[in-house]
Amino acid sequence: MPKLPLPPDVDELLRRPNPAVIATLMKDGSPHTAATWYDWDGRQVLVNMGATRLRLKNMRGNPHVSLTVLDGASWYRQVTLLGLVVELRDDAQFADIDRLSLRYTRRQFGNRLRARISALIEPQRWYGWEGSAHWPS
Repeated sequence: MPKLPLPPDVDELLRRPNPAVIATLMKDGSPHTAATWYDWDGRQVLVNMGATRLRLKNMRGNPHVSLTVLDGASWYRQVTLLGLVVELRDDAQFADIDRLSLRYTRRQFGNRLRARISALIEPQRWYGWEGSAHWPS
């Protein structure tokens, strides 16, 4: 698996609001996956979740995660980042979830009744696929 930095094609894909799935590890070592919004700043990935979500509990127990991002224009092209959660922080003012919601829906996040937590992920390795071949080639 390649290490960072990411090639420009991969960086460009991650900067778009594409569909994504995050994987965390449960206490028994089994994987847990969930669809998620994300944002990429060129160095870290931001994700956000309700304070009661299982993926948050898993991140607190084991910071190893992966994020698979599908190219919204062609789901046969995808990139997976493997890394560590380096920060968990309260999103009491809904700033991070609003950032993600605006990115994906162009509206502020609607449910402001439940506590939100943000995670910052630093990728360590990555791989990409398009069809049945490595991407980018």
